[in-house]
Amino acid sequence: MTDTASLRALALVCSLKPSPAPSSSDLIARQILGELGKHGVTGDVVRVVDHDVRPGVEVDMGEGDQWPAIREQVMAADILVVSTPTWVGHMSSVAQRVLERLDGELSETDDSGRPEVTGKVAVVSVVGNEDGAHKIVADLFQGLDDIGFTIPAQGSTYWNDQAMGGADYKDLDETPEAVASTTATLAENAAHLARALKAQPYPGR
Repeated sequence: MTDTASLRALALVCSLKPSPAPSSSDLIARQILGELGKHGVTGDVVRVVDHDVRPGVEVDMGEGDQWPAIREQVMAADILVVSTPTWVGHMSSVAQRVLERLDGELSETDDSGRPEVTGKVAVVSVVGNEDGAHKIVADLFQGLDDIGFTIPAQGSTYWNDQAMGGADYKDLDETPEAVASTTATLAENAAHLARALKAQPYPGR
């Protein structure tokens, strides 16, 4: 670690399982935060399904909506981690809802007319015992980019079981070296990019 400037990360875990149930998506998100910690980044985890996040594309969907409290943590973070399982080849419905709610940021702009999340970095992790990780990463990256987040080089990490397998990431005896290495690279690149954007923000219009 060559720069100790403080950065914060928030991991939105999009498991369908409420706490305290074990979750592979939660595990890999925490592994990302652990790697980010090596680069001076502190972080928190929110398991989205534990909160009443209402459907919609506004930052606040009214009484009872708990997204605004999560949004406050997103806005306080320099790096957003979105971690999702694979279900029927797609991101979870929770992850889709997170994207829909983040879409509200397009209406929350700074003095230059850009979304307030401009300058924040976003990374993605995907786990599943079926194929689909590349498509999920592509879909999430496209949505996050549209909303205003910046994607670092090699900004995703994932694990899939073998074809027709039934294993879960959380049940592996150890993290596969390829996954550990990819997660470490993700964290290094994300921290570098977030620090660079913090030091030299995008120019105004």
